[in-house]
Amino acid sequence: MVLSPTQPALLVLADGTSYQGLSFGATGTAIGEVVFNTGMTGYQEVLTDPSYCGQIVTFTYPELGNTGVNPDDDESAQPQVRGTIARNVCFKPSNWRSQQSLPDYLKQHHILAIYGIDTRALTLKLRSSGAMNGAISTEILDPAELLSHVQDVPSMAGLNLVREVSTKTSYEWSETTDAVWEFGPVAQPAGTTPLTVVAIDFGIKRNILRRLASYGCRVIVVPANTSPEEILKYNPDGIFLSNGPGDPAAVSEGIATTKALLASQKPIFGICMGHQILGLSLGAETFKLKFGHRGLNQPCGLHQQVEITSQNHGFAITADSLAADIEITHLNLNDRTVAGLRHKSLPLFSVQYHPEASPGPHDADYLFDRFVQTMREHLPVSAT
Repeated sequence: MVLSPTQPALLVLADGTSYQGLSFGATGTAIGEVVFNTGMTGYQEVLTDPSYCGQIVTFTYPELGNTGVNPDDDESAQPQVRGTIARNVCFKPSNWRSQQSLPDYLKQHHILAIYGIDTRALTLKLRSSGAMNGAISTEILDPAELLSHVQDVPSMAGLNLVREVSTKTSYEWSETTDAVWEFGPVAQPAGTTPLTVVAIDFGIKRNILRRLASYGCRVIVVPANTSPEEILKYNPDGIFLSNGPGDPAAVSEGIATTKALLASQKPIFGICMGHQILGLSLGAETFKLKFGHRGLNQPCGLHQQVEITSQNHGFAITADSLAADIEITHLNLNDRTVAGLRHKSLPLFSVQYHPEASPGPHDADYLFDRFVQTMREHLPVSAT
């Protein structure tokens, strides 16, 4: 009995390395930056995270799709990856929450996917040579021909992909974390007025919005190209800078907007790309990491305090470029890159990881509470 399709597929990297496998997604050709994620769970959240726009994701966990797919775990309206790479795939999931198999889900959303290749060898290749462009194809099975298509595509450095994933219109978000999944007490002072947060959408994840709402915030999400004047018309108590894809230095409108918003002296909290955008607006520089940080167990900390964090980024802030009034609060303890910062006198802080923990550990959820407390400390006297 045949349990899975056997349509051939080919993966080719920009350096000419090729891998033959089988398709478990849509047909056609997909080109993007090939990266790897070391998480042992959360494949659906990864696939729908807008930060992966423009990328083909290799999952190092050896089998994908065991728990199927369900709409509650989507981090955006659809998968955002260009393609998916796996060692083995489950075509018959078994989980009480599953509503669809992963292969059927990828086909429905026209996402190319390949399995049956040595993902350990591929990961070692990306670690030694660095993340690079590549292509998955079910229609071009000649490595040399497919490579010619890969070579026509620009590298991730210099790409502004925020325009592809940011919301086109502003909207208000009120959904909180489901009580079944709430992992800690979120207490708000009795009788307090909800704080208004304007979230600039560079590619925001739904669970970030849920955490802000769970902490009692009224959340207004605006497009990445919204002007500072329009943002301030909402009279926000705080401004949130979201995660997102591509090269942060290329998101010139986001950097300019954030720089202009600094003059308001309103609390600002940034996550991932938001962290990089905040750093760039303060005069820092960013650089492309060799193969990035993508997984669920990245240790970050400083001063003998460690958080295990969920991460997904390919760029980082250059530590030596930070001004004297910026303090590094966290380092990635694997490679000592900047993982958190704050301004010494203004209510600004950011982290290079994902405290919303979807997927991932909950060590850093306190940062949402810190944002709320910072906003309350900086309310106008008439509002306190």
